[in-house]
Amino acid sequence: MCMVCCESIESGAAFINPCLCGAPETQAAMDRIEADISRRQFLGGTAAVVGMFGGFGLAPKELRAQTPGRPTLLTNLRFFDGTTLSMQSGRDILIQDGRIAALPTAGTGPADADVIDCGGRAVTPGLIDCHWHATLASVSQIAALTQDIAFVHLVAGQEAGATLMRGFTTVRDTGGPVFGLKLAIDRGVVTGPRVFPSGAMISQTSGHGDFRLLSTLPRMEGDSDYTERAGVAAIADGRDEVLRRTREQLMKGASQIKIMAGGGVSSIYDPLDTAQFLTEEMDAAVRAAADWGTYVCAHVYTPEGIQRSLRAGVKSIEHGQLADTETIRMMREEGAWWSIQPFLADDDANPRTDPIQRAKQLEVAQGTVRAFEEGRSEGVNMAFGTDILMNPGGSRSQGRQLAKLTRFMSPLEVLKLATGNAGDLLALSGPRDPYQGRLGVIAEGALADILVWDGDPETDLDFLDDPADSLRLVMKGGRVYKEQL
Repeated sequence: MCMVCCESIESGAAFINPCLCGAPETQAAMDRIEADISRRQFLGGTAAVVGMFGGFGLAPKELRAQTPGRPTLLTNLRFFDGTTLSMQSGRDILIQDGRIAALPTAGTGPADADVIDCGGRAVTPGLIDCHWHATLASVSQIAALTQDIAFVHLVAGQEAGATLMRGFTTVRDTGGPVFGLKLAIDRGVVTGPRVFPSGAMISQTSGHGDFRLLSTLPRMEGDSDYTERAGVAAIADGRDEVLRRTREQLMKGASQIKIMAGGGVSSIYDPLDTAQFLTEEMDAAVRAAADWGTYVCAHVYTPEGIQRSLRAGVKSIEHGQLADTETIRMMREEGAWWSIQPFLADDDANPRTDPIQRAKQLEVAQGTVRAFEEGRSEGVNMAFGTDILMNPGGSRSQGRQLAKLTRFMSPLEVLKLATGNAGDLLALSGPRDPYQGRLGVIAEGALADILVWDGDPETDLDFLDDPADSLRLVMKGGRVYKEQL
């Protein structure tokens, strides 16, 4: 559909036909494809493609929304509010227009509310994964780098529904062509979590986002790699190119920018110890993001790379497992966020068979325990993420990876990393926040993303291992997507 038609429909103007979008033959074909999806839901490029495949398990699955004009009242519950390290009781949760309107004393809510009895179960805010790759989590590396991008998007659409059903109502997407999927979710074409998109991860030549084969070098003027054309990565060298690529992602709708500031595990040609991007290149990305009211997050592991990122104004350090004490304290002093993952080289790790990748994975795992322990003791702002990447089937471990953090802290402290803390990190997007509401908390005015669980969050988080059995209710923005109470 052309831009003129898109704009006319969005504005409510009469339908026009400059490109046969409105021709009877076209409309008849659209009706045959999906009779119950409105024309408005087909706007937006990739979202339109995904919408046409509703018959492949991607159609909306919300059980019910609020009755128009009537609030919803959750009763008979005990809840963790996302910030206070104790379970609370004696209150109900009143929801109106997709937000938490109040926390009235139990039994005092409005008589006209639709009541959901939680059966005395534990209620938490929706979980947030601050380092997720919605389009890259459930495909293999070979598929991500070589297969038709439409296949990748369709797998991502299916995975989005599974992500929500695991209790992750929001993800911060830290790299990949996710804008179409986000639009499809937000417009109800497919089921999935809220998405804070970064767009293409910005990498220097030979950096962690440069997945080209050596046989494709040297790069000639005008060349572009498949991953760049697909929106997975953007290779930029020098201040001007970094500015351009950053501004392109902002134009597409990025809520934050992701740069590659050091070597990584999943790539072969950039050693883990390398520092990537000059300070002035990082500064270009940071200033361009700040001009749009948002921030930069940086993939990086080593002290040099982390410190260089912080000096340039990066607000969120992704990974960082090899940080030393000086660097950890610098993160705290700069007020930066540490978006950290339980990289323990265990059964939940992203599979790596190449000996170079495997060696890097083990090195990172050795630093993970110390990073969690020292980051917590030094008082760094920490938030949870998984970075499940190019790992078909691996996304099922998302909740389990959160639960395993109880080896470092109490269960409610763990939940706080994936609720209240994570919500505070997402709030750095400021005016680029696509949802404009507080996330990760059960508090008056917050968005009504709420979970009901079997289990006791004060004593253990075993119920996170298998959300299919333990998760009784999934609510996002006041809409119920699962209810087994």
